[in-house]
Amino acid sequence: MQRLVVFFSPPAQGQLHQINDAITVYLGKRDFIDYLDHIDPIDGVVLVDPDYLKERKVFAHVLAAFRYGREDLDVLGLTFRKDLFLASTQVYPPLKENEKPLTRLQERLIKKLGTNAYPFYFELPKVCPASVTLQPAPGDTGKPCGVDYELKTYVADSIDEKPHKRNSVRLAIRKLTYAPEEPAPQPSAEATKDFMMSPGHLRLEASLDKEKYYHGESISVNVLVDNNTSKTVKKIKISVTQRAFIMMFAETVYNTVVYDCTTTDGFPIHPSQTGFCKVYSLTPLLSNNRDKRGLALDGKLKHEDTNLASSTIVLDPSSKENLGIVVQYKVKVRLILGFASGDLSVELPFTLTHPKPVESPPPSRPESEVPPVQQQQNKQPAEAAVDTNLIQLDTNGGEGYYANQDDDFIFEDFARLRLKGHDGDEAEA
Repeated sequence: MQRLVVFFSPPAQGQLHQINDAITVYLGKRDFIDYLDHIDPIDGVVLVDPDYLKERKVFAHVLAAFRYGREDLDVLGLTFRKDLFLASTQVYPPLKENEKPLTRLQERLIKKLGTNAYPFYFELPKVCPASVTLQPAPGDTGKPCGVDYELKTYVADSIDEKPHKRNSVRLAIRKLTYAPEEPAPQPSAEATKDFMMSPGHLRLEASLDKEKYYHGESISVNVLVDNNTSKTVKKIKISVTQRAFIMMFAETVYNTVVYDCTTTDGFPIHPSQTGFCKVYSLTPLLSNNRDKRGLALDGKLKHEDTNLASSTIVLDPSSKENLGIVVQYKVKVRLILGFASGDLSVELPFTLTHPKPVESPPPSRPESEVPPVQQQQNKQPAEAAVDTNLIQLDTNGGEGYYANQDDDFIFEDFARLRLKGHDGDEAEA
């Protein structure tokens, strides 16, 4: 039987033994993939305590925001933050106009949690930006700059009421982009250089084996050099540069070299030597660039590792300012000739992205579509009590997994790292 990992988080109350179980949020995953033609819906359920809520309501919202300044610089109500997308909905009591067919995850959770579990469902528009974090310098505190997503569930009398930490839950989630494999021209470039005091010219040609690469995949660069001059080519330098365009009041570009290699293997190339051909392999990795401030990363979840930011796929150039940060990559091949001779270089743009994720169940599967035999197997006696006390929070440094032997769910606590004693941002997991 396939086991399903479900993330959950209760509201924080400062001390472990005082955690309030008024609302608990359950999600099937933390990463939501943009397939370019559609985006994974954000679906889950909220388990509520009606006795605690009384006449109040439960709301949920998804916020995408671009923070372009440090959190400790926010003063006098002014914040270095721009909201890029906001969607809100009322979860409890449910509104008829918000009713949607339950997803497979929601069906199974509600069956497990009982009648006090209520579903929520958000669809992100195609213009929503991807999660991007700018790597902070060692010693920087507070939230890093970048584009982040937050799912907040809170108890209030109205949807516009400002929620309090004691009765709200904030979950950090990510929107990542998967660029499907499509036929694309093989990147190639050619350049020549003439010299005043030398006949002939120096020719450099470079190409990549393909246009699209996955994180951690090796990039093969094919280099061809024809030296029909009296000059000597002493060495070659190959680099991979990440370009991060900050789309704010004025477009700002940050260029960060994520891979750099200088070699003399096969050099020098002597005058009148032609037909030099060699293939170089490059692998840009975050592990080799952790000390570079301002490097763009795929949205980093607190206390969890990530990777270099994926290339931004711009579907509508007129809406680039709504993307917050646009990331591009290029390979630069440079021939170094020596003093007073100048250099010769070419650039090859490419796409860095995620591989195709594992196929997930259909986004919506009403109970009516379940085969009759399976429906009969899923039915339980009406008098059977549902145990809503599913999770006992392990404050002694457990692994953060809570499994029920009679079901195929694995519950993983969003806040498990906070419960182990990590400081900072108590209400967020």
